[in-house]
Amino acid sequence: MRLRPDLDLLPSYAASTTPVGAARLASNEVDATPPPAVLAAVERAIADVNRYPDFGANHVRERLAHRLGVTTGQVAVGCGSVSLCQQLVQICCRPGDEVVFAWRSFEAYPIVTRIVGASPKPVPLDADWSHDLGALAAAVTPSTRLVFLCSPNNPTGGTIGATELSKFLASVPEHVLVVLDEAYREFVTDPTVPDGVDVARTTPNVVALRTFSKAYRLAGLRLGYCVAAEPIVTALNKVQIPYSVNTVAQAAAVASLDASGPLLRRCAEIVIERDRVRAELAKLGFATPRSQANFLWLPLGTRTAGFATHCLRNRVVVRSFDGEGVRVTVGASADNDAFLAAARTFT
Repeated sequence: MRLRPDLDLLPSYAASTTPVGAARLASNEVDATPPPAVLAAVERAIADVNRYPDFGANHVRERLAHRLGVTTGQVAVGCGSVSLCQQLVQICCRPGDEVVFAWRSFEAYPIVTRIVGASPKPVPLDADWSHDLGALAAAVTPSTRLVFLCSPNNPTGGTIGATELSKFLASVPEHVLVVLDEAYREFVTDPTVPDGVDVARTTPNVVALRTFSKAYRLAGLRLGYCVAAEPIVTALNKVQIPYSVNTVAQAAAVASLDASGPLLRRCAEIVIERDRVRAELAKLGFATPRSQANFLWLPLGTRTAGFATHCLRNRVVVRSFDGEGVRVTVGASADNDAFLAAARTFT
């Protein structure tokens, strides 16, 4: 068989594995299960799995549009926000086109770019592990079709302020699509961080991308969404795999929107834990950047692999980026304490 030779350049997505009984702090999952009302909606939806799901996920889109103050035609859904990342590249890029993003950032960006045959153009983060928007703007060329901005940034937790975002958007040509990846938006407490939906509502070349996997605790059901101008949503629907958002996911998403109160209260509790864990790490001598997500970044450089191995020996699983650092999810208090105990004994 003659397979595409450029697939050899495709990096592999790294999924974590967790030994039984270990603290799961590698994948940025919220530790609690969904509320009873959501689980009940899932159970009811299972009875219809012999039927195809609603092709357009219309009920989900209508509910999101009402909540976000946009039209249904400005909302697209996908099999997790990562599938929408790939669809966004598909509607913008052909071989030879470029996709610009900060690095390190969400590891799917270079993968979905190369799948389409376009060229990834990573731009290093600044010294504070945040987006260097000046360098990102300078990286935009006539070949650039799309820019990913992850805020809060995965895996470092930094955000982009309203003033600097506005300046960046003014410097980018209007034909370049700018995707604000806000998977961790519900954990943001910094008032200077703009709401991407507000930006997308008024800026035709901006897409606000979000997910039900984190704050809404539906990672296992895979449902993401974005808000964008209607022509962008129409194009996204053209490249979507048919029926890719399943019946159970759609039912759970609607029920989660109804149960958003307790879900968002848990996000506030995680923020308190995030600040506690970061303060304890500082006492131990770890320089941890401020995070606006449900995880923390430890820039350990050459000590990264050793730290991750030490945590695993102490039955704590973290996400290691060899030679750069470790991302640790802020989970239940007991799991966070187990992580801090492991960090305390690392030499």
